[in-house]
Amino acid sequence: MSELLEETTEAIGLPDEQAGTGRPAGELRPFLDELRIPPRLVPGPREERDGITVDLRTAWVRLHSQLPPTRVWAYAGHFPGPTIEARRGRRLRVAWTNRITGPYPVTAAEEPGEDGAPPPTNAPGRGERAETVEGVDALPPWTVTHLHGAVTGAGDDGWAQNAVLPGGSMLAEYPNEQRAMTLWYHDHAMDITRWNVYSGLLGMYLLRDDEEDALRLPSGDYEVPLIIADRNLDTDADGRLTGRLLHKTAIVGRDEEGGNLTLPFLGPYTLVNGVIWPYLDVEARWYRFRLLNASNGRTFRFALIDEETGRPVTGAVKQIGTEGGLMASPVDVDAPLEVAPAERVDLLVDFSRLRGRTLRLVNTTPGTAPGEPDPDRNVPFPEVMRFRVARRRVRDEFVLPELLSSFTRITPGRMPEHGHRLVVLTPPGTRGGRGHPEIWEMERVDPAEVQVPSDGVIQVRRAGEAEPATYRRISRAFDDALGFTVNLGDWERWSFLNLADPQPMHPMHIHLITFQAVGRQTYDVSGFDPELGGTRTPVAATGELPIEAVEHGWKDTIRVPAAQMAEVIGRFEGATGRFMYHCHLLEHEDMGMMLPFVVRPPELAPFGHGGGHHR
Repeated sequence: MSELLEETTEAIGLPDEQAGTGRPAGELRPFLDELRIPPRLVPGPREERDGITVDLRTAWVRLHSQLPPTRVWAYAGHFPGPTIEARRGRRLRVAWTNRITGPYPVTAAEEPGEDGAPPPTNAPGRGERAETVEGVDALPPWTVTHLHGAVTGAGDDGWAQNAVLPGGSMLAEYPNEQRAMTLWYHDHAMDITRWNVYSGLLGMYLLRDDEEDALRLPSGDYEVPLIIADRNLDTDADGRLTGRLLHKTAIVGRDEEGGNLTLPFLGPYTLVNGVIWPYLDVEARWYRFRLLNASNGRTFRFALIDEETGRPVTGAVKQIGTEGGLMASPVDVDAPLEVAPAERVDLLVDFSRLRGRTLRLVNTTPGTAPGEPDPDRNVPFPEVMRFRVARRRVRDEFVLPELLSSFTRITPGRMPEHGHRLVVLTPPGTRGGRGHPEIWEMERVDPAEVQVPSDGVIQVRRAGEAEPATYRRISRAFDDALGFTVNLGDWERWSFLNLADPQPMHPMHIHLITFQAVGRQTYDVSGFDPELGGTRTPVAATGELPIEAVEHGWKDTIRVPAAQMAEVIGRFEGATGRFMYHCHLLEHEDMGMMLPFVVRPPELAPFGHGGGHHR
């Protein structure tokens, strides 16, 4: 294992400015390259005692065999980083050591639209109108690593402002006192997370336990990480791909300070484990896939189709887990599977039912046949990867269990005593938000205490309530006075209300805890006036939506579509200190959709400065 940690991919003789020796932007051939499997990093007894060091380094990788090599920043010289495997109850110390050299590996560009319409930034290459964002090429390698989904002390969580420069290390201790689950690690540096993660700073972290072992799930070569993300690549003057990472976004307006307002990044090329449109040869047996959407801003709708018939595969794919571990029982996945940025899905696929067939995993859009492009909805190339299933029968002793774990759903009749928070997600263009969407933390007040309507005052009529509740904004920016303080051990129900309509959707992530989705409602949000910054008439619930079976598990990221309220409940336990929660569209996070909260021992509450529950 020490050899892995010391490994660095050697530079291969290319100048800093790569020549455009690749294919024209739209002519990459899909399924030409085999899926790469990130190396496994399994700490032994000595490493568990003394800790490990993971170096962040500059590396060259080939994303596609028809492209020149690409410069990336990577953990242990690998893109994605090594898959770290840990054991429940075995503490692991990691020194994330910054040894990055050379210039910034990402070109950031912004492209204006025409006639008020945003441009198709998902088109390959730079295009004729995109302009380079000044200053990005001069950014230093300022990095901090967050183990996403970990219950760990606040000082080890990857606080966004505690980033280090080359020569420095972030020293973190992970107790691993959690159920078996799929975690991932990625950069979390303040203001530049979107570009640092885009540069390659991400990897998977698998936590094992005895309950999972007892299931004898597919393992070894039959357990495959699938880290899926979209990217774009720069082009030279002749329109040929250079291999250099290009973060191109669409300009949709100007903010209050004269800067450009842009949409979250969407790219044309889908990478799986750092390879554009790879293939994987599989045996005719059960496989386990640990799937992660590591994109900056793209939500995928995955479908598995038979290449010969063009029809979706049914009956072979089962979901067994969410971000927080195993579900109670397997769930059939026949319809398209929606996975937002930072969400993880634990899947089993029975390829014995599909012997000799060639299958394609694709990204679909509603109303379009699976596998068909839909450039108008940001999917110019639907391909994700190909599976080639062997014809030969093999011996496979795995039997799909009816029950997977001791997980139980929290239902209205089995709800623990809890506090409540209301978090409002504002639409772009709301007063005082510099044009960007924001997170507002709200406090319930007597309507006689505030002016209605006014800036920062929201009235909400929930289902079955005759009178609306009145809320006052208490925080909207990361550097505001602290809004939420939680007592260690408390259960809390957080309601995320998205006042935008019809877009965007926000995948909301809370550090430290896992939670369960316990409610989804549609809302009429027309009463919110962005120019006022408050409601002129109450926003009102219009219907109840079911929690889909694929969300019946412990999670740490919840999708909050426009004009909806998503409600989650979780227990704040395992650590104290200051943590973060935020939208996991990385462009939104960097533009201000991130706020802190504090977890404290309950004995401190009488001596605190507020931060109680806002019912």
